[in-house]
Amino acid sequence: MVEIIATAESVNQAKLLLNAGVDTLYIGEDEFGLRLPTSFTQNEIKEIVKFTHTHDKKICVAVNAIMHNDRIEKIVPYLDFLHNIGIDSITVGDPGVVHLLKLHNINIPYVYDAQTLVTSARQINFWVKRGAIGAVLARELTFEEIKAIREQVTIPMELLVYGATCIHHSKRNLVENYFNFTNQKKEETKGLFISELKKPDSHYSIFEDVNGTHVFATDDINLFPYLDSIHKAGLTQWKLDGLFTRGQHFVDIAQLFVEAKQVLEGGKWTQEKMESLNEKLIALHPEERSLNEGFFLKDPEEVK
Repeated sequence: MVEIIATAESVNQAKLLLNAGVDTLYIGEDEFGLRLPTSFTQNEIKEIVKFTHTHDKKICVAVNAIMHNDRIEKIVPYLDFLHNIGIDSITVGDPGVVHLLKLHNINIPYVYDAQTLVTSARQINFWVKRGAIGAVLARELTFEEIKAIREQVTIPMELLVYGATCIHHSKRNLVENYFNFTNQKKEETKGLFISELKKPDSHYSIFEDVNGTHVFATDDINLFPYLDSIHKAGLTQWKLDGLFTRGQHFVDIAQLFVEAKQVLEGGKWTQEKMESLNEKLIALHPEERSLNEGFFLKDPEEVK
C-alpha cells in the first residue's frame, strides 16, 4: 500500500489534507525540526494529533534538526510531550536523540533522516539494527541507485515525489549577517534567491529560520510522470513538501497524488491518465517556481 506523507502549514490545512486522502501528516516545531512550512505550538500539535487519529491517519513529527548543546538539553521534555500525546513516529538525524530515546525509555518509533547522508543500504541497515522503522532517502539519488538500495533493505524508504530540494544548509543566519555587514535594513526573506555567476537563469531560493539558512535547488521536484515505475519498484512512501506551495493549491496537488495512488493500486494506470493529472499539477504549481525530476533520471556515473 502506498503511503502519502505531506507537510502542513496550518491546523486548517492539516485537516483539509487528511480529508483529501493524505495518509500521514508531517509537522513539528522549528526548534527541533528542519525546513517546516510552519512551526506549530504544542497545543496546535495536540489538536492536529487528535483530529488525525479520529480519522485513522498518522502523524510524524520532525525531530531531525542538528542538535547543538542548547537543543539537546531541551529534547527529552519535548520527546516526553510527543509520547504522551500519542504521535505515531518522529524523524531523527542526530544519534544523540536516538541515545536519549533509549536512555529514558521513551517508546516512540523513529524514522532515520540524516539528509544527504542516507545514500546506501548499509547506512540504512545500520540504523535498522538500532531501531529505525524507516528512512528518508537523500534527494540526490538516481532511480537506479534507489532501486538497488530498495532490494537490500527491509524497511520503508521515503521518496520525495513533489516539492523543494534543499542543497545547502548553514547554521549561521547568512541573510541577517549580510544585511548587518552592509548596514542595510533587513528585508523579508521570503522570495529571496541567489544565482550562479555563470548561470544567470539559476534561482536558488533562500529560506531562513531558527535553524539557520537553507538554500534550495532552482527546480522543484515533480516525479508524477514516473509514479508507475516508482510503484512497481516497491517504493511506497511518497513525500509531498509544501514549503513553497501554499494554501489550497497544495491540498489540491496532494489530492492528485491520492488519485494517482488509487488508480495505480486499482491497476488502471494509463499514460493518458498520468498526463491529465500531471497537467493539473503543473497548473496548480507556483508560476514563479520551475519543475523537473531532479536526479531521478540521471546516470549514476554522471553524478559527481
